[in-house]
Amino acid sequence: MKSFLLICACLILLFPYDSEAQVRVLSENIEFNGKIGTAQRKSLIIQNESNSSKDYNLRFLRGNIGTSQNIKICIGDNCFDPRKDLAKVRLSLKPGEIVTDLYLEFDFGIVETKGNFELHFINPENNRDLFVIDAIYNVSNPAKDADQTDHKDISIGSVYPNPSNRIAQIDYNFKNPNANAKISINSFIGNPIAEYRLDPRQRTLVMNVEDLRPGVYFYTLFVDNKNIVTKKLVVE
Repeated sequence: MKSFLLICACLILLFPYDSEAQVRVLSENIEFNGKIGTAQRKSLIIQNESNSSKDYNLRFLRGNIGTSQNIKICIGDNCFDPRKDLAKVRLSLKPGEIVTDLYLEFDFGIVETKGNFELHFINPENNRDLFVIDAIYNVSNPAKDADQTDHKDISIGSVYPNPSNRIAQIDYNFKNPNANAKISINSFIGNPIAEYRLDPRQRTLVMNVEDLRPGVYFYTLFVDNKNIVTKKLVVE
């Protein structure tokens, strides 16, 4: 019995379930690197390495694309939002065909962040026949480094995005982990709104401003109860 199973295993290795080559993604290292408020387009190249025609549908989008980022997949001049037009994204490939009119458009949005996503294409006639296009993105905020406060105990950037309507973030780095630092938010007329202790083990303070009324607020950095700097935050 063991000999029979061993022979079967060898046959499976020599003659796999589907030995015909399928579709291969020739585009490698699909990376989107840009600044807040910009967009980029990347060309994708895929090849049908089989000797038969292939049809593929976009089955699903997987990843952590933020609410302020937008993604489109374009086939020639026709562009689709894979989060809304999933069923409309279809590819037909001839035997040996190399497709070069496939594009990804990425809108970097209004929040500094990074992440990745995957587009899964599946042959509707055979769920084993599939290919995946994966990409990563990195959204930077050029204004953050230019407006950084450098204190002896902590360096801290400005709030972003600014204006904000949901989440506001501040990046910081403790030079002295024993320092007591906090961010205090006040209304335009000076009424206290919220207070956040800065954790030396973290690098980013995330503040939910969704419940704040639209208007101008001020946030202040305190180190050991001393006022270091005050800046403006606009909530839309």
